[in-house]
Amino acid sequence: MKQVTVPNVNKPSSGYRPNVLRRLQKDKWLYFLLLPGLLYFLLFKYVPMWGVLLAFKNYQPYTGFWNSEWVGVEHFRLFFSNPEFFMLLRNTLLLSFYNLLFFFPAPIILAILLNEVRIAFFKRSVQTMIYVPHFISMVIVASMTYVFLTTAGGPVNELIYAYTGQKIEFLASPDWFRPIIILQTIWKECGWGTIIFLAALAAVDVEQYEAAIMDGANRWKQIWHITLPSISSTIIILLILRMGNVLENGFEQIYLLLNPLNREVAEVFDTYVYMMGITQGAFSYSTAVGLFKSIIGVILVLGSNYLAKKFGQSGLY
Repeated sequence: MKQVTVPNVNKPSSGYRPNVLRRLQKDKWLYFLLLPGLLYFLLFKYVPMWGVLLAFKNYQPYTGFWNSEWVGVEHFRLFFSNPEFFMLLRNTLLLSFYNLLFFFPAPIILAILLNEVRIAFFKRSVQTMIYVPHFISMVIVASMTYVFLTTAGGPVNELIYAYTGQKIEFLASPDWFRPIIILQTIWKECGWGTIIFLAALAAVDVEQYEAAIMDGANRWKQIWHITLPSISSTIIILLILRMGNVLENGFEQIYLLLNPLNREVAEVFDTYVYMMGITQGAFSYSTAVGLFKSIIGVILVLGSNYLAKKFGQSGLY
């Protein structure tokens, strides 16, 4: 019997392929709306990437970018052999670890607490109050910190002096620098960080809670067995993104509280890059330090994403 070949009707013929120019013409206004975003990333994200070549040159302003001497990895060698490298690495990693330990869980806990509130007016009022610090400039936050903690009439020190007869040099003590930074971060960004988690909690199926109540689960068990697993993917994704910023602690916040008395624990890569690049004019050296930070950040993001998917969680890609 002669075999009959049935044509695949689902496979488009070569002449059916959509014309790219025709599609561009059809959706030209949509692409026009996309143009500002593309230009932004092109001009401010991709074009400046040529600047990383400064890390491999001995850049001199009077010779220009292209005519400066090529020195290879000399700046990286100087940086890694610098006695301050391990101090910078220790300070940066410790601040990042404390942020992960204390700040990262804070918005999650606060979002869960707000999600349990049933009085709508009270819930909205609390949300408004905890969102406000996010919009306050870090300069204002540092000024408020100084006013409250200074030994020259600060209310905190006045209260301590009233009970103990002594005052504490909060702003000049190396032991108090990291706690102050962490408390500032929690106060300023914790409320704003709850927005994503509250949105994730709003998507949790209410029927799961009703079924848990029928099984006799109290509020704590509902949170542990329903709420947290339901937002676990959001937590993992934000944790992966956070890992990419492990070597970035926020220049402005640390610089405003940095002084010669606490420099041993306060100097981090961000402030070091500013000091070497802007105040001392070592542009190539500071670019090498910044490139080192970026490479470590990419490695941490890729590694975190791999581990998340390895343990069955949804990653970034």
